[in-house]
Amino acid sequence: MTKRQKLGEIFVEKGLITPTTLERALLRARRQKKKVGFVLEDMEIITGEELAEGLAQQYGYRVVSDFARFKFPPDALRLLSVDVALPNLLFPLKVENGRLAIAMADPTDTRIIANIAANHNLKIVPYIATRRDIIAAINRHYLGKPCESPGEERTVLVAEDNKLLYTMLGNILTQEGYRVVVAMDGMEAYQAALAEAPRVILTDKEMPKMDGYALLSALKNLPETRLIPVILLTGVADGDEEARAFEKGFFDFMAKPVREATLVTRVKRALHYYDQL
Repeated sequence: MTKRQKLGEIFVEKGLITPTTLERALLRARRQKKKVGFVLEDMEIITGEELAEGLAQQYGYRVVSDFARFKFPPDALRLLSVDVALPNLLFPLKVENGRLAIAMADPTDTRIIANIAANHNLKIVPYIATRRDIIAAINRHYLGKPCESPGEERTVLVAEDNKLLYTMLGNILTQEGYRVVVAMDGMEAYQAALAEAPRVILTDKEMPKMDGYALLSALKNLPETRLIPVILLTGVADGDEEARAFEKGFFDFMAKPVREATLVTRVKRALHYYDQL
């Protein structure tokens, strides 16, 4: 069996990075517990397309790109729910003769692929795609959203399962001229962060499916969402909780009950930060 070439070595051979850059990226990857290819992409040293080509060469798979604009059979889409497709960055392309073609960003994550194959008694035919292309396809074919960003609207995403509270927050922010999108659980908020391109996110600490900390971690793992300032809402107003929130990477922290003046000021500050980026 031929030994698979390391991804970093492929990039060095292609002249995309130097050995020194690779060493530094490997150190960062170990610190962040991330794959070196995604670290290089996040650092904008390589492009998503270059990462896809490198992974395809490493694994002997084909690359598929710009596929969100095509139509896909409903029977293929039904094999993967959006709750599986989105966090794992997978998209079903075609099912035929007991074979399921899937676009994936990370071919090293074989557990979920093995589960899909076993659950549906199908052989998986893997293709490599960029994270951007997979997200665009999920937005269009699962969430019914256009592939383009919503534009220059000042969108604030409110992730909160308490109807009274999210209605109050939404009314205040709408009066301030913001476009408000509401998500009632963490997974819905994760989907909305990708589909609606918010400039600021407010999230409750305790939510169904994915709490505020897990949501933040998921958002930080994608280049499309990692720079969005996220504000934590919590009923626990002690210093330990606030310190933990900032340590984990939240932009700001607000204790409940939320005062209108505090909400408006914190959101404006977060929006200013986003605009500066």
